[in-house]
Amino acid sequence: MTQIHPSAVIDKDAQLADDVIVGPNCVVGAGVSIGTGTILNANVVIIGNVTIGRNNQFFPNCVIGCRPQVLRLTSETEIGGLTIGDGNVIREQVTIHPGIHPGSLTKIGSDNFLMVSVHIGHDCTLEDQIVMSNLVQIGGHCKIETGAWFSGLAASHQFVTIGKWCYVAGLAGLNRDVPPFLTISGHYPPKVRGVNKRGLIRAGLNEQQQQNIFKAHKKLYRQSGSLLDHAKALAKEDGLDDNVRAMLDAIISSSRHQFGRHLETFRTH
Repeated sequence: MTQIHPSAVIDKDAQLADDVIVGPNCVVGAGVSIGTGTILNANVVIIGNVTIGRNNQFFPNCVIGCRPQVLRLTSETEIGGLTIGDGNVIREQVTIHPGIHPGSLTKIGSDNFLMVSVHIGHDCTLEDQIVMSNLVQIGGHCKIETGAWFSGLAASHQFVTIGKWCYVAGLAGLNRDVPPFLTISGHYPPKVRGVNKRGLIRAGLNEQQQQNIFKAHKKLYRQSGSLLDHAKALAKEDGLDDNVRAMLDAIISSSRHQFGRHLETFRTH
């Protein structure tokens, strides 16, 4: 049975599964759909075109689905929506914005852990098993791939892609794409520091797969010359596994944009 605190405000057009728990002073607006097993602690605000899956937990003072922070928007401007998968932990004061245009979506996958005061901008895609430490700030239109781990106060420019199972160090400022499996730190520009060994283990890669990534990293980043040239040369080798191929694809794709942000090549607004 749904448990709703008497002080909560639930719009009549919101859809809540039978066992959702809604704590004190929460607000759930029209158009919101919340799946089974999800818990809203005190003072959680969820409004707009928001669809939330199963077994998520929202801690106090989260604001989910409010209008994007864009100057030209007015209260009458039509905007997009937000989908959130299953098993996510959304800690205190996290903000997640919907897509900025009608029909566009911000997409949050499953089993992610967003710590205190994380911000996810409009039209972002977060895949699964991502960890974002306190005060991580992600600009609009970014893509965060599975297993990426952000330390505190890291931030990303709009349209950046952060590859799977990489590690972003604290205070990093990301203004270009990050290939999978790497460790990166610093800002403007950030620098690749090595391979994220812990990420490889979390990804379940065997010893041979891990060694392939370490060898590829050495060829790409530990010799003189152009990174792009190294990537193109390595891509011509026979027998590359899928993980190394993913690293090369990320490097080559990001090179197609002058600032190293592949997603900007699809920008229409």
